[in-house]
Amino acid sequence: MTMTKIPMTVEGHRRLKEELYNLKHVERPKVIKDIEEARAHGDLKENAEYHAAKHNQGFVEGRLREVEGKLALAQIIDPTELSGDRVVFGATVTVFDSADDAEKIYQIVGDDEADIKESKISYTSPIARALLGKEVGDEGIIKAPGGDRTIEIVRVVYK
Repeated sequence: MTMTKIPMTVEGHRRLKEELYNLKHVERPKVIKDIEEARAHGDLKENAEYHAAKHNQGFVEGRLREVEGKLALAQIIDPTELSGDRVVFGATVTVFDSADDAEKIYQIVGDDEADIKESKISYTSPIARALLGKEVGDEGIIKAPGGDRTIEIVRVVYK
């Protein structure tokens, strides 16, 4: 069985590595300390602090395994090493949205990096799927629950 690579930018990879470090060296030791302190309070059956600490431990350990797995499968793509007019992962794309009669800028990134407030969209999002593989001047159709929308690619930049 082949494991699928997880595309991410250099910045996304750096952030995941920072999160992993924080989970291992800050959160995990804190949870262990919280469990020890809660155990010192006595009866574990009715000890809400103990149960909360154990619950938090499960969350931290689960997230730790998830981040380690993503880093192990990471396919790191540096957008600064790319060029051209075709939209691929890592591209920063300026589009004209006829529904809003406005230009919008999106960078196509990995799932963990997506943040619409920063105009970063996942490569699996409907907008990115409408753009990937197209070139400047092409139109893409966004399949949305409210109906299809057409956007035109104005500019493609790799930074």
